[in-house]
Formats: sequence, C-alpha cells, structure tokens
Amino acid sequence: MERKTPLYDVHVKAGGRIVPFAGYLLPVQYEGVIAEHLCVRNDVGLFDVSHMGEITVKGKGALATLNHLLTNDFTKMPVGKVRYTVMCYEDGGVVDDLLVYKFGEEDYYLVVNASNREKDFEHMKKNILADTEIEDISDSVAQVALQGPKAYDVMKKIMDPEDIPEKYYTAKRDVNIGGMNCLISYTGYTGEAGYEIYTANENAVKLWDLLMETGAEFGIRPCGLGARDTLRLEASMPLYGHEMDETITPLETGLDFGVKMNKEEFIGLEALKEKGEPKICRVGLRIVDKGVLREHQDVYVGEEKIGHTTSGTFSPLLKTSIAMALIDKKYSEIGTVVEVDVRGRKLKAEIVEMPFYKRQRS
Repeated sequence: MERKTPLYDVHVKAGGRIVPFAGYLLPVQYEGVIAEHLCVRNDVGLFDVSHMGEITVKGKGALATLNHLLTNDFTKMPVGKVRYTVMCYEDGGVVDDLLVYKFGEEDYYLVVNASNREKDFEHMKKNILADTEIEDISDSVAQVALQGPKAYDVMKKIMDPEDIPEKYYTAKRDVNIGGMNCLISYTGYTGEAGYEIYTANENAVKLWDLLMETGAEFGIRPCGLGARDTLRLEASMPLYGHEMDETITPLETGLDFGVKMNKEEFIGLEALKEKGEPKICRVGLRIVDKGVLREHQDVYVGEEKIGHTTSGTFSPLLKTSIAMALIDKKYSEIGTVVEVDVRGRKLKAEIVEMPFYKRQRS
C-alpha cells in the first residue's frame, strides 16, 4: 500500500493529479506538465520531494565507512559541502546514486532515491565499518524543492539572506525559516538554480504555504513529477532505473566525475578496474524525423542494433523530442545519425551534446 507524504492533502486540494510513485502517492501534475516545466525555466516552481530517503552516518568511523561504501572521495570534503556519488555492488553495478552532506568530521547526511531507500540502507548496514552509526530518518523528514531563476528572490523574503547557501552544492542546517528549523541546500534536479529544503514532517504544510504565498509575486506554481522528469531530462541528469541500475556501471553511464579510481578502495573498485575501458556510453539524441522518443526503444545503425534509449520525451523548452541512450561507444561521435525503433517505425535521430539545456549562470 502506497504511503502519503505530509503534503498529500495539500496536493489534492490544489487539484493535483495523484499517481503512485516509488511507494508514495504523489502529484504527477497540476495545471499541466508543459506549463509547470516552463514556469521552472522562466520563474520558479515548488515540488514535494518528501518521498526521498534520508540517512545519517555518524561516529569516528563515518569517513572510513563512506569511503568504503561510495565511489567518490570524502577525505578532504569541507564542512557544509554537498557531494554527488554512486554506491556500487562488488561487480561494479549500481546500487544507487546519492548526495552526501557533510556537517562535521563525524557527521554526514545522505539523500537517496525513494525507490531504493530500504535496499540502500540494508546494503549500508551490511557493509558498515567499525565506530559508525547509521540511521534511516526518512519517515521523520519532509523535503520540498524550490527551483527556478527566481528561487533566491523568494528565499530572501522569508529568511535571513546570510543563511542562504551561496555556492552550488553547499548546505546549511539549523536555519530559521518562518520559525521552522530547516536544512537548506543549493541543489536540485531541474538544471536550474534552486534550493532543497528539509524540515520535520509537522512543518511541511506551513513551509509549503509560506513558499507559495511568498512566491506568488514571482509567478510560483506547484509542480508535479511530470515536470520534474522533463526538466531533469533536458538537463541530462541520470535517473536510477533508467540511465543506471545493477547491470550498468557508473563508468558506462558517464558518471566518472563521481568515481575516484585512484582511491585506495571502495566496494566495486576491483570489478571496475577489471572491466577496463567501457564499451558502451550514454549519449544524447535529438529527433530528426517526426515523432517522440521514449525509454526502452532500440537504437540502430543500419541493421545493427547498437543500444537502447533510457529516457525520452518531448522537450517543452526545445520544442522537439530528445532522449538519452546507452549505445556502443564506437558510434557515439557527435553528429552521428542513428535510427530509433518507435513502435515499429525506425525514426532518424542525431547524437548531440549533453546537456540538452544549460542555464545561463549570472
């Protein structure tokens, strides 16, 4: 039976179309995916992401445990920093991708994908090192994401501007927002500037209402899962179960920036070394013919099947169909024209640079 986030009744009242997702009942859209998508690109949108998982890692062994469990290196990570990483199985396949927040030398906060929360926690418990305490606190945490070029304008009206993280992938906790104790990070899953805000469940509705009321003058809209997916795809951000899973290594899907192969050890390192240079890679596709690319569609060069699409949609901003795909690396050169099997029709698509969309940084 699906769970409800603390904001479920808010979504229903606002006319959100509720669907089951990752074990939760969440709004897929309110007014419509395109309107919500463009609102985030041009103004500011608000998402309920309380379904995400939060795990604390503490103690004298916390750093050693994280470096053992995860592919990135946290040895010299500054306090207040957020870092993207991957967690692998022994064979190099991906358990999950996640964010690590550092609040002290023995105090870390992990954010994992909702559908993988229980699996991730069990994997961590199984592989924990000495002098480390881990706790799954997901059920006590609500999370919202305020995303878009006007997100900062909203935030500075409801809190001390000095408490707003200034640099991308940094965070502050025990921050006061409207009398509520919050953790806030300059992060997101949309390709836009924005913030992810964590607070106790009992604060969720008050926080949501405060953001919606304050954001009204900036054109804020509530946004659902549909827009979250089209936004992350335009920004070429991978999604577990699509661009990666237990059968795909982080190197095969282009996440090498978060994999430190020169680390002394981590689970999966030896397997990644043995596999050597990846033979497949993740590419961006842009439709040439008329049609819409979706996930799990075969990709061809001539009669040779070279891979498959992992995510695909019609881009509301670019006004054309785009997709990410995992294909044979020898066909991955930018400008290569391939064919994608769309419901029995082979449609031409061109391999293009990713991300499909990149915001202009001020």
